[in-house]
Amino acid sequence: MADTPKEGKMNRLLDFTQLVDMASESVGGRILFATDDFFAPAENLLKSDSPSFNKHEYTEFGKWMDGWETRRKRIPGHDWCVIKLGIQGIIQGFDVDISHFSGSHAPRMSIQAANVEDSKLLEIPPRGVRTGMAATVDECEAIAKLKSEDWDYLVPMTELKLGSPASSHNYFLVSSQHRWTLVRLNIFPDGGVARFRVYGTGQRDWIATDTTDPVDLVTIAFGGVCVGFSNAHFGHPNNMIGVGRPRSMADGWETARRLDRPPVLENDEKGLLLVPGCEWAVFRLAHPGVITQIEIDTKYFKGNAPDSCKVDGCILTMQEEEDMVKNKWGLQTHKWKVLLPVTKLSPNQSHLLDSLTPELQDVITHARITIFPDGGVGRLRLRGFPSSICLLRPREKPAIRFSVRPSFRANL
Repeated sequence: MADTPKEGKMNRLLDFTQLVDMASESVGGRILFATDDFFAPAENLLKSDSPSFNKHEYTEFGKWMDGWETRRKRIPGHDWCVIKLGIQGIIQGFDVDISHFSGSHAPRMSIQAANVEDSKLLEIPPRGVRTGMAATVDECEAIAKLKSEDWDYLVPMTELKLGSPASSHNYFLVSSQHRWTLVRLNIFPDGGVARFRVYGTGQRDWIATDTTDPVDLVTIAFGGVCVGFSNAHFGHPNNMIGVGRPRSMADGWETARRLDRPPVLENDEKGLLLVPGCEWAVFRLAHPGVITQIEIDTKYFKGNAPDSCKVDGCILTMQEEEDMVKNKWGLQTHKWKVLLPVTKLSPNQSHLLDSLTPELQDVITHARITIFPDGGVGRLRLRGFPSSICLLRPREKPAIRFSVRPSFRANL
């Protein structure tokens, strides 16, 4: 994710740096091939943290750099690498970061992409330790079968510009709506790049979705996205629908402490805090569907978990969503359906909760989580069935009992 947004700033899709980094090692992105890794391996491009610099650190091959840096080329051609996206889908923009590479950055670059089946990648040799090495003949022959030089250009050859030593981001907006699985980063002719971010939204093949098991309809890996929130002082709500389990408090949504809290706090008869305010975040599901199970994970939020939360859902068209964004989600309350009533939460714990959807035909397109009064949530999972599947299921009204039970993973 990009830098923490300012309080109350709405997440618009044009601000692509608030979307998921589809190439990050944290979501399974990996380097398939690089022409040269002499000073520093291409794997550094995909690190989730910001690049660092130590002017006194050297390796046996030269200056240690926190990025990808090739040797000064003395043969025809230019350097390039191929990246397998951890999240496959629609690319909205790139960040080519050359921070700390003053005097050695790549002067120009271009970016290509392709949609390639995994079965065609099996012959590419594993990379292993790469510092001080160039691509082998076997690696070059294997990658040549992909014909990556013919892939579509998403960014043509463009000059890279240095900013301050510690912050030299080069952003590129992409208008393509195709689904991509691989990206090729070309640098001309050689040099260094600190980080390479590929921002976008996941896209799943819903036709091939298993009809027997519920899937997470809000995950960012499949295309879920936050479209509005009240406060994101310490962490963006998109973090909640990220890949895998949360890694720390920084990998979740956390708000500032509300200033309208009473001086002395009290509980009601159900043990819920009596507070006037709340915080909220709204998500567009990756696919319209029926939510049957909700997971709220407060892992790592030991002293700052919310007291309680609720989840609602509704059906919105894209035009209605756009209108709601403009109006900061001042939506008529009758459009929201309760999926989860106000429920007490515990710190540092994964809560599995049954949805209160009254029948399987209650399809929603958007979901809103509200926390009371403030705090942090590591993950939000909304599991259920895509609408195209749900509408084919028998119309029935199952007796769903509301329950809260800690997941066994909460203790891992």
